Amino acid sequence: MKRLIFIVSIVVIVASCDRSGRGHLTGVQDRPDGFYADPPGMVYIPMGSFNMGPSDQDIAYSQNAITKTVSLPAFYMDETEITNNQYRQFVHWVRDSLAHLLLADIDEDHLILMDEFGMDLDPPLINWRQSINWDGEEEREILDELFLPEHERFFRRREIDSRKLIYRYHIIDLNRAARRDERDTPRNEFVREYETHVYPDTLAWLHDFSYAYNEPMTQQYFWHPTYDHYPVVGVNWLQARAFTIWRTNYLNSYLASRERPFAQDFRLPTEAEWEYAARGGLDLNPYPWGGPYTRNMDGCFLANFKPLRGNYVDDGGFQTIIVGHYPPNDYGLYDMAGNVSEWTINAYDESFYNFGHDMNMHYHYEAEPDDPPTLKRKSIRGGSWKDVGYMLQVSTRAYEYQDTAKSYIGFRSVQTYPGRDRGDGNRASNVY
Repeated sequence: MKRLIFIVSIVVIVASCDRSGRGHLTGVQDRPDGFYADPPGMVYIPMGSFNMGPSDQDIAYSQNAITKTVSLPAFYMDETEITNNQYRQFVHWVRDSLAHLLLADIDEDHLILMDEFGMDLDPPLINWRQSINWDGEEEREILDELFLPEHERFFRRREIDSRKLIYRYHIIDLNRAARRDERDTPRNEFVREYETHVYPDTLAWLHDFSYAYNEPMTQQYFWHPTYDHYPVVGVNWLQARAFTIWRTNYLNSYLASRERPFAQDFRLPTEAEWEYAARGGLDLNPYPWGGPYTRNMDGCFLANFKPLRGNYVDDGGFQTIIVGHYPPNDYGLYDMAGNVSEWTINAYDESFYNFGHDMNMHYHYEAEPDDPPTLKRKSIRGGSWKDVGYMLQVSTRAYEYQDTAKSYIGFRSVQTYPGRDRGDGNRASNVY
């Protein structure tokens, strides 16, 4: 009897260790945990359908939108516009990466890291754990080329030459790869390389307005701590896109170091995503807060714009103001109307609503330098501190050229949610 029990125990142990499924379909085992944490500072927007397009009179008679039912999957969106301090992290990363590359010849830790990979990398892999000694005698001489030359310095101040801050990145042209006539094309032909100057155009405060004194904003808006939590401006569409690509790679580098799955790409929102999020679930309302008025029950303005034919200060602001100053919409998003207009990823076409798909509507044209100017127009939404109330309506469309930076245009990022709904399966409560 004891021998029988012993034999049965062995069979049970062997069966429990058999992970082959005994010949049945079980899927790949030992896969990483599939949880998707909410990105900090972003708001979850559930999937849904809405009536996209004007819900009020077309007073500008622009005739560039019709009412159309559009459906969208779930996604995340930044709860505020990207701020000066957030964008400055990108600028500093580019600056530091250039400094690391210049210091590679004297940085032994950098060279050791390259040797561990057994390859000569071009550009070399940066060891971000190695700090930069900006004031070292040898380092100071090598890094001098990142600073303004002597004859361009103001009061002999040693300042970074913003013209040197260039972000180099690659994009895979999936739309071209999906074409039937490209099936035999080598994969490397679909990889496109870009170079983008990342420093904002601080002179936008001057060239946007004639006969107006905006020199203090040009001199201080981007770098002074007072404006850290104001929306970044002077960033063109190409720079905004470069920021989202850097943000994606920055997060994925961290996830890879912990052997975790990559995150969905950060990117600019489509026009449909922007309008759906701005409405906050209040369909057929002209403003993010619902209703046809720009004031609340107490008579206070609900956004930062140009009220009363030019009384800029009556809404509590003058030019841009700190993000999140006014109440959010029902999705928890701030400043979807006013403060600064926002770039979307879509190219602008007056007839877009007529030919756009009703599922995740999207129209994106990767304009090249030699293309006609009309193909370089990118849609902006939301209105800004210098616009009248009509421009604040969630359905109002406008555009600017992709290589143009303005003192009243900023942006925010979105990230597609991987799955149908956050309630599907198990979700971890921790964040990145």
